[in-house]
Amino acid sequence: MAKGGRIDKAELCAHMVRHFAGSDVKLTRADAREFLDEMRRLCESQLLEVGQFSVPGVAKLVVQERRPRKGRSPVTGQPIVIPARQVVRARIAKRIREVIERPL
Repeated sequence: MAKGGRIDKAELCAHMVRHFAGSDVKLTRADAREFLDEMRRLCESQLLEVGQFSVPGVAKLVVQERRPRKGRSPVTGQPIVIPARQVVRARIAKRIREVIERPL
């Protein structure tokens, strides 16, 4: 595991290779890396074309519109209008939320 508990792309690929090592599926690091790259490309195209992308059991990414709103310039303190824009929101799967949100 990486420093701080985060797993990077190389470590994720290595984990996938180790996971499938004992099965009939022969997966190389290059195959795992290509799978992740293709998943990212698919996610980008689906968000642009459909406005949402789902990874079953993990999360659903949804494009939402943010309306313009009032704000203040951090430099001058003058009122400004923050323009409308699109943002991506993640809706985490119920099973994952339940694992994290359990009582302490």
